Amino acid sequence: MAMLQVSIVVPCFNESEVIVAFHTALVTALEPTGQTFEICYVDDGSEDRTRQRLRELAGNDPRVRYTSFSRNFGKEAAMLAGLRMSRGEAVVLMDADLQHPPELVPRMLELHRHGYHQVVAQRDRAGEGALRTALSRLYYRLVRRCMDVQVVDGAGDFRLLSRHAVNSVLALPESNRFSKGIFSWIGFETVSFTYRNMQRAAGTSKWGGRNLLNYGIDGLLSFNSRPLRLAIHTGLWLFLSALLYAFWIIANVALNGVDAPGFTTLMTAIVALSGIQLATLGVIGEYVGRIYHEAKRRPHYVVRETDESRASVRGRPSATSVGQARSEG
Repeated sequence: MAMLQVSIVVPCFNESEVIVAFHTALVTALEPTGQTFEICYVDDGSEDRTRQRLRELAGNDPRVRYTSFSRNFGKEAAMLAGLRMSRGEAVVLMDADLQHPPELVPRMLELHRHGYHQVVAQRDRAGEGALRTALSRLYYRLVRRCMDVQVVDGAGDFRLLSRHAVNSVLALPESNRFSKGIFSWIGFETVSFTYRNMQRAAGTSKWGGRNLLNYGIDGLLSFNSRPLRLAIHTGLWLFLSALLYAFWIIANVALNGVDAPGFTTLMTAIVALSGIQLATLGVIGEYVGRIYHEAKRRPHYVVRETDESRASVRGRPSATSVGQARSEG
């Protein structure tokens, strides 16, 4: 079997309203390129009819493959599963809600042919609220100062990876995955272009304020140990401040005699130091929790069904079993 030229990896969660329209638009954009392709859908434990829609698409189009999780494991796990499914020389990651325009994929493939291992479609912030835009810019300014890798504002998961880049991503075993940082960490020749931010074609966003906050914290902690360094520096600064204050108290007693200390000053110092201690313990606890999670070595996800398992149940040999039979023969 000839190597596939392009794999499209599409994580899905409750996208039944838009998945058929997305598939139609994607196929319309890919067919004129003349390249062989497959579309790898990953259902991240959807609660609507997304899995049924994927079954129908796989039954009607042999270029469609899908994997369905037993529950919602998160987008990072879905992207990892899709990369593991992919067989193409170039792999494009994109969302199913049409916020990532399928008509941009041919442009990404063209740039890939110029030798780039990563082609990043970087969205602008048109249509976003002023508060969200300001907070996003502030966050990216912070991560550029703190993280050990470069993460660009607007550069998300909509990107093309070469097979070499995909293999490098799959070689990283961590459970707490932050793909934006991973894509930057692996390196390789990268080019980006900007496109206009698109609104969802249907449904509602799965990324509320709380999810975005947790994702941002994950990014900060996944690729640097500076919060721990900050705790050390804060502790040393407080120690030196306390030492200077003690010298000042001793000198004041020696010159002016014993004076009753102020209750307000004492309580302020206790509350401030207690807050710093709790915050520091929280930072340490985050790192310890991640170590604990990694040490358990649980799988990133559990698969409910795939297009190949459905084919086997219906009595048709799956692609995997055919490949095994050929290798044994």
